[in-house]
Amino acid sequence: MGNLRVLVVEDDIRLGNALSKALQRQGYEVLRAVTAAEALEAPPVDLILLDMGLPDGDGLDICRRLRREGSDVPIIAVTARGEERDRVMGLRCGADDYLVKPYSLAELGARIEAVFRRVRPRPRPVLEIEDLHLDLGAHEVTRGGRPIALTRKEFALLACLAQAPGTVVPRERLITEVWGTAWQGVDRTLDVHMATLRKKLGEPVLIQTVRGVGYRLGRSVAG
Repeated sequence: MGNLRVLVVEDDIRLGNALSKALQRQGYEVLRAVTAAEALEAPPVDLILLDMGLPDGDGLDICRRLRREGSDVPIIAVTARGEERDRVMGLRCGADDYLVKPYSLAELGARIEAVFRRVRPRPRPVLEIEDLHLDLGAHEVTRGGRPIALTRKEFALLACLAQAPGTVVPRERLITEVWGTAWQGVDRTLDVHMATLRKKLGEPVLIQTVRGVGYRLGRSVAG
């Protein structure tokens, strides 16, 4: 767990310090932000603990912007707003969970673990398509024994195709499974990710485009 990075977005310095120390004791690497601007400029992390009331903006706006930009980083909204409508709005804006103040560190820890269980599923089988090797549990790809560095979404796209080699996977399914949304605005983003994935694999024809339908991994399963 030591490699997992958590961004604590909290303008209450005392509370932010207490949260950071508690998370560090649990083995997390902690980054801090006290404003919405700092949160949006922070480096990539594995999870965000996001206070809804910030001096320069609303946490809901941060959720909306991150999701609109295609970020799938898990977000736990941490706030004093406990009404049902507030929780519903937070979840609809892109938060993965909603924790109402005051809360115990034990509950916070349990919710973080639950979110990570959802976004980091249990290891699944290793897939092999000729010289392409995907370890779905370790999140690793090699081709001809050579490691290929992929982003989380690139790996998810390749894994989705590799689980049905030779079969056309519709664009809508790829978008829903990888981005968790049916939003059509992701269409162009899907094409860009596919182009990058083809380049990294070193063989453009390995992933075939079926115009107007979707994509197909053009090799048969070897093992």
